Amino acid sequence: MISISGIDHIVLRTNCLEDMLNFYCHVLGCEVERTTEKALGLTQLRAGNALIDLVDIQGELGRAGGKAPTALDNNVDHFCLQLNDKSIDEVSKYLLLQNIDTGKFQERYGAQGFGQSIYINDPQGNTVELRIQAT
Repeated sequence: MISISGIDHIVLRTNCLEDMLNFYCHVLGCEVERTTEKALGLTQLRAGNALIDLVDIQGELGRAGGKAPTALDNNVDHFCLQLNDKSIDEVSKYLLLQNIDTGKFQERYGAQGFGQSIYINDPQGNTVELRIQAT
């Protein structure tokens, strides 16, 4: 069994980055924690013990998600669950026993710094990132 400790981050796609930054930073009080190169198009905002990732649809990450979000089309790219589990092998074996294809863990940056994570899909097709904190 996997043990979840909380939500690490959510990823929102946007075609109005400045408006989103104004809303999340000036209205809700988040702070910009990390910005990648413009070509990638990722801005990470601190939201308590989690992150809100804003992905500009003009950047590499945003283009991979399709057209601009609208009132009818989703703009949530994925959400990430922080696991209490410490072993990549144990988590991978457990998911395989559940008939869930996992791929390989990769190092990524999240709310708790760098850690190893994988992407899986729920039955509805939503992307869920499972993250093990680096120790």
